[in-house]
Amino acid sequence: MAAGAAYLFFAGEDAQDPFIADYEAHCLACHGAALDGVPGAGPALLNVDLQHGTTVAELSKTIARGVPGSDMPGFAETLSPAEIRGLAIYIAERRVDRIFTDFRVDAPIRIPDGIVLSELHNFRVEVVTDRLDPLPFSIAPLPDGSILVTEKMYGIRVVDPEGNVSGLIEGTPEAFDDAIEAVLVWGHGWLLDIAPHPDYEENGWIYLHHTVRCADCWFPARSFNRVVRGRIADGKWVDEEVIWWPGEEYFSIVPDIGAGGRLAFDDKGYLYISVGIKGRSNFDGVQDLAKPWGKIHRIHDDGRIPQDNPFVGTEGAYPSTWTYGHRSPQGLEFEPVTGTVWSTEMGPRGGDELNLLLLGRNYGWPLYSLGLNYDGEPVNYGEWLDITFDLNDIEQPVVDFTPAPAVSSFIFYQGEQFPRWRRNALVASLKASELYRVELDDNHQLVRSEVLLSRLARIRDIETGADGNIYLLLEHKSGGQILRLVPVGG
Repeated sequence: MAAGAAYLFFAGEDAQDPFIADYEAHCLACHGAALDGVPGAGPALLNVDLQHGTTVAELSKTIARGVPGSDMPGFAETLSPAEIRGLAIYIAERRVDRIFTDFRVDAPIRIPDGIVLSELHNFRVEVVTDRLDPLPFSIAPLPDGSILVTEKMYGIRVVDPEGNVSGLIEGTPEAFDDAIEAVLVWGHGWLLDIAPHPDYEENGWIYLHHTVRCADCWFPARSFNRVVRGRIADGKWVDEEVIWWPGEEYFSIVPDIGAGGRLAFDDKGYLYISVGIKGRSNFDGVQDLAKPWGKIHRIHDDGRIPQDNPFVGTEGAYPSTWTYGHRSPQGLEFEPVTGTVWSTEMGPRGGDELNLLLLGRNYGWPLYSLGLNYDGEPVNYGEWLDITFDLNDIEQPVVDFTPAPAVSSFIFYQGEQFPRWRRNALVASLKASELYRVELDDNHQLVRSEVLLSRLARIRDIETGADGNIYLLLEHKSGGQILRLVPVGG
C-alpha cells in the first residue's frame, strides 16, 4: 500500500495525526486543546450547538469565510481547500467522540439493557450467541431459523435457533490463521461473505466468497478473491463448484482487509461480487477495466458472464465488471422494490459512502473522494497515474458518511417485525460502533438518518432473519457475537 494512504492502519494509537497539527497551528489559541473554548478568545466546539452548522460542509464554510461581526477570521486566503476540509473533519470527528486512531477493537461491548427507544420503533437487543471467533465476517440466516457464520481464519459454523454453535464444517476452502496484528488484524487466505441461493430451499446451494492464498509464496504471502458454491450435508461442505475466479496471475500482497468480499443476489438470478483494493497498492489498477479489483462484478448464478454487462464488448476489459472505481466496498445489497443494487464503501479520512450502483459507472477511486488521504492531502492519484477526468463522469454517493464511521455491511429492511422501517437502509459501522437507519425517498435522495445503537461494538454484518427480526454480527477481541433486535410495543 502507498505509505501516505495506509500508515495509520498499521500504526498504534500514538501515531501522529496530521490533522491535529493544523488544528494546533490555527485553532488551538482560540478554541483550546480540548476544543472546550478559551474565555475571552473563542467558544467551545464540543457539547454545544454551533450557530453556523455542524456538518463537514458547514464547518468548512465557516472556517473558510469566518464569522462577520466576530473575532473568527476567514482562512480561505491562508489555507488550502484540503487543509480547511481537514480541520472541519477533525472537529466533526471530535464532536461525535470519534478519535481517528481508535478502531475500538477491544473497547467494552455495550449491549443495551432494557428497551431501546427510537423514532419509529422501540426494540430490545438479545444475545443469540457469544461463542464465536473474535474475527467473524458474515452471517446468513436460513429459512429454518439457523444461521450460517463465516470466521475469517477458520471456516463455516452453523448456529441453531437456540444459539448452539456447531463445530467447523468439514471440507470448506482452506483458511489461514497466521495473520499479523497491529491495530487491525490483516492476513491472506480468509473466508469472507456467505449467501444462500434465492432458491436455497429447492437447490441447497450456498455461495462462499473467500481469498485463495498462493501456495508457493509464503513470504510475502499473496492472495486474491474467489467465489465458490457448495452444499452442506452431515456437517460437510460438498458439491463444490468454482463460480468466479480471475486466476493466479492476480495474486496480491495487499492483505485481505482490503478484499471487499461481499455477495448479493438480485431477483433475476444474477450474482453481484465486490472486490476491493487488491492490486499492488490502494490505487493501482482500480481505474483499469482490464483488472478485476476495485470493481463490482455481475455474473449468472452458475458463473456465466451476462452478455448485457456494460464492458462485454470493450476490448481488454474484464467482462464481469458492472461498476468500477471502488476503494473498499464493505456492503452489497439488492433493493427489491426498485430493483436496484447498492453498496457501502469505506473512504479514506472521511468519505464513507452509500452508493447506488448504476450500470457501467465510475465511482471515483482513486481519482476523487469527498474524504482526504490519511496524511491530509487531497485524493488526486490521477496525477500520479496520468489519468484526466471530468468530475461529471464520477458517480457521487447517495449518502456521504463524514466524519467516517468505517461503514461495514447493511440491509434494506423488508420484514414484518419493523413495518415502519421497510425500505430503510440499516447501515452498520466498525470504528463508530453504531447502527444507522437511513431513509431515502423514491428518487434515492436522503430524507433523514437516525442512530439506532451507539458505542455497541464493531458491527461486521447485519441481516434480516426468517422471523423478520434483525441480526447483528459483532467482532471483538473477547470473541464474536450474534445479537438479535426484537420489536417492543406498537
